Amino acid sequence: MKSAAFDYAKPESLAAALAALAEFGDDAQLMAGGQTLLATLNLRLSEPRLLIDITGINALKGISVTGGYLRIAALVTHTEIEESDLVAKHAPLLQAAAPHIAHRAIRNRGTWGGSLAYGDPAAEWPACSMALDATMIIASASGERRILAKDFFIDLYTTALASDEILVATEIPLTSAQHVYSFQELARRHGDYASAGLAAVANRDGQTLKDCRFAFFSVASTPVLCPLAQDLVNGQVLTEALIQEARRSVQTNVETIADITNSAQGKTHLVGVLLERALKQLMA
Repeated sequence: MKSAAFDYAKPESLAAALAALAEFGDDAQLMAGGQTLLATLNLRLSEPRLLIDITGINALKGISVTGGYLRIAALVTHTEIEESDLVAKHAPLLQAAAPHIAHRAIRNRGTWGGSLAYGDPAAEWPACSMALDATMIIASASGERRILAKDFFIDLYTTALASDEILVATEIPLTSAQHVYSFQELARRHGDYASAGLAAVANRDGQTLKDCRFAFFSVASTPVLCPLAQDLVNGQVLTEALIQEARRSVQTNVETIADITNSAQGKTHLVGVLLERALKQLMA
């Protein structure tokens, strides 16, 4: 199929892009890497009157450290994250996750902000942003607001972004010397969508883990944090018995949903398997 007819604009400033969004509202669509958008256009799942290409806006590019945070701008590609020394130092979970995203050609074009704004529950970056307690920086013609990643993903392909807003960047707290992480993903083939995945971080102190955050993806309509399992593990000596208790906790409390290849019951089994693997890796 071919896309429906649309007008095209490529603003050079964030202000100009926001003005176009304010004017066209729901009839406008942003384009960054375009790896998802071009497919939805051709299938006529998206039919905007105006396509706003934001790839020329320098304010939406770059990775930096500012005021105790790692700042990843919206147009940073998956490959840039995979190869960044700053990411390796301050958010190594992201480098562990990046190779699982589709294939190299997709990673070269797809963007951090595009993945977050799309809100695919099977995508890696939404879960990673929740595990890392990231803050989304969102701009509109009326100003800027911030929202925690855990509050950003509302439902299936639905985020807190309004039609006149742009996700500008994400700020991630810098890791401590005790930071440990584990990224786990199960897929039928490399590059396929995950059957289930887990982004896990903690601070390790001897045989205990503190400040645990476990974010599952591709098991429900949004990424899922597991506060009950986190509370079970936090500050406790991580024994085999505790690992199994945490495993049972996520299997009981994570409400999974089926997809075209996996049943809800199968995903419930997998969340337990992934948490057990992650906890053992965090202590390895």
